[in-house]
Amino acid sequence: MAPATPDTQALDVKRIAAITLDLDDTLWPIWPTIERAERVLHDWLVREAPKTAELLVAPGVLRELREATEKERSDLAHDLSALRRESIRTALRRAGEDPALADPAFDAFFAERQRVTLYDDALPALQWLSERYPLVAVSNGNASVELTGVGRWFRAAFSAREFGSGKPHAAIFHAAAAAVGQRPEQVLHVGDDAALDVVGALGAGMQAAWLVRDERPWEEGARPHLIVPDLRALCAALESGAF
Repeated sequence: MAPATPDTQALDVKRIAAITLDLDDTLWPIWPTIERAERVLHDWLVREAPKTAELLVAPGVLRELREATEKERSDLAHDLSALRRESIRTALRRAGEDPALADPAFDAFFAERQRVTLYDDALPALQWLSERYPLVAVSNGNASVELTGVGRWFRAAFSAREFGSGKPHAAIFHAAAAAVGQRPEQVLHVGDDAALDVVGALGAGMQAAWLVRDERPWEEGARPHLIVPDLRALCAALESGAF
């Protein structure tokens, strides 16, 4: 097990009364999941909307549609599900097919998106952490803790789509702390995204641990209280600091 890396801010383990956790790229890798879900979506379109499937085969078209949808529907910036659905709807219109097919097409994508493959350290860490702290999921993505199979370890879950805004805004962190009866300063947030997770949590008054599996350099201003290469190292740091 790689050791946790200390940083300029000392982690105060005794102050931690709850932990909030990011989901994508913290408990499971997101891009293999998205790529598989997009293949399922394409197979569905081949059967039900072949002209749209052909349109989306061209390199860059899906990304172009997504970016155009994000610009046109800035009101949906916090809702990745809605953005994905509207991107599909735009593709259907461009191909001259029924835009109402966007809903069942998205359903096929969304069902597969919930079939995640957890990192090897995720389940043991969730078990260990949940026996010691109330856990709350905080995610900007559209994964469901119930549908992905990790719901049993969480007391509550907050997604940007359902909450109405996401990380790095303080409101979602504050709501997560309140859900388990704690003040932000009593909560440790753990996540992989330096800006959304770490800087966001620090701005909300929490302690923050940066989970960095790929040895990226820290490039933000405010620094995390802890840097860990995986969830095993997080558990080890919490255990060693509790005494």
